[in-house]
Amino acid sequence: MYAFVNLISAWAIPMIIVFIPLYALYRKVPVYESFVDGAKDGFDTAIRIIPHLVGMMVAISIFRVSGAMELMTNWVQPFCEMLGIPSEILPLAILRPITGAGSLAFTTDLLQQFGPDSMVGRIASTIQGSTDTTMYVITVYFGAIGIRKASYALKVGLISDAVGFAASIFICYLVFA
Repeated sequence: MYAFVNLISAWAIPMIIVFIPLYALYRKVPVYESFVDGAKDGFDTAIRIIPHLVGMMVAISIFRVSGAMELMTNWVQPFCEMLGIPSEILPLAILRPITGAGSLAFTTDLLQQFGPDSMVGRIASTIQGSTDTTMYVITVYFGAIGIRKASYALKVGLISDAVGFAASIFICYLVFA
């Protein structure tokens, strides 16, 4: 199983990089012109979302500095230990839906502390790749296009993050244990 996962991960990105331009050629899409048009639109979008980004960064800072993350981690820790979930990754489960940079920094700390080939390191890396920054995505993308009612998207996103968290642990124990 490990060799199969290694093979897929080694070839997935190169295959996508080759497939997309070939498919665009087949469909007669002007690739470079499409890229330039998208870059122009991206610049305008970046200008529109700056206020939303600043608000999100302030909220994340308050969440971490206030001790709310530590409080949430301590509350959930006994339940997770009963399930065999390493307590070291709990802050990552809380941080990942909120901030990509914060969760990446925490994952880097875990990898330095436990090593990339440890079960904690593998689970943390899999969580990084299997979940998304739901709050960030909703704040930035919904703010960019003017959507104000995001409650259903938030619920679905957080449920997806929880499923990704659980699946990451299950898959890591299945493949690496």
